[in-house]
Amino acid sequence: MRLEEVRAVYWRRPARPLIADSVLEPYATWAQNQADAAILNVLAALPGVPWLNNPHTDRPASHKPQQLTVATRCGLTVPRSLVTNDPEAARRFAKETSGSLICKALLGGRLDVGEGRPLMVATHRVDAEDFDDSIRTTAHYFQEAIAKAYEVRLVAVGQSVFGGKLITTSEAAGTDWRTDYDHVEYDTVDVPDDVAAAVRRFLAYYGIGFGAFDFAVTPAGKWVFFENNPAGTWAWVENRTGLPIAAAHADYLMGDTA
Repeated sequence: MRLEEVRAVYWRRPARPLIADSVLEPYATWAQNQADAAILNVLAALPGVPWLNNPHTDRPASHKPQQLTVATRCGLTVPRSLVTNDPEAARRFAKETSGSLICKALLGGRLDVGEGRPLMVATHRVDAEDFDDSIRTTAHYFQEAIAKAYEVRLVAVGQSVFGGKLITTSEAAGTDWRTDYDHVEYDTVDVPDDVAAAVRRFLAYYGIGFGAFDFAVTPAGKWVFFENNPAGTWAWVENRTGLPIAAAHADYLMGDTA
């Protein structure tokens, strides 16, 4: 196929090209790097076609701490947050927030502990009284815990936004709904105009066409942005709510970005 025949690219967590076992080191690593560069850089040469999402813009769009500053510039509310490996700084932050804290991973991915299926590192509540020098081992991402009436997986495709409502009925699901699917109820929710406009500005800032955004909605009705996954899952939202997210993907890739 010639490059000019390609009309759109849907890029979501593709597996790396495989190098034959017969290729030994150091040639195997060299060949792997060549294959990686070929698939990425050849596609990147496509002239002006729709992407969901171009990996050159997708990667920086996944940086969680930066997302918080971009979100505030775009008009979204974010939790007070701290990234540190200093126990004293963590203790001061706990005092400043005057409430419970959560700790989450800075990067996605799973933890391979050698027991078959890798473990998901879930968001969890922490108590400042338990803080000790183990915090010094690596960077920790702390946030104030937000009171939630419910949560929203907001899926944005181009100019379209879809609100999947998650009502959690256990403490575990309320902290991280991925840990207790049996206690999550699903519905739809209308996305407020100001939130939808801010989400579109967020996508435009990074130059991406898709995002899976996580929000909490407080008992007072305020939407609080947690993070955006530019390669996040979305089919389960459509399957449980009937929202036409797949059709929005198709429209976008066919060039209808209105």
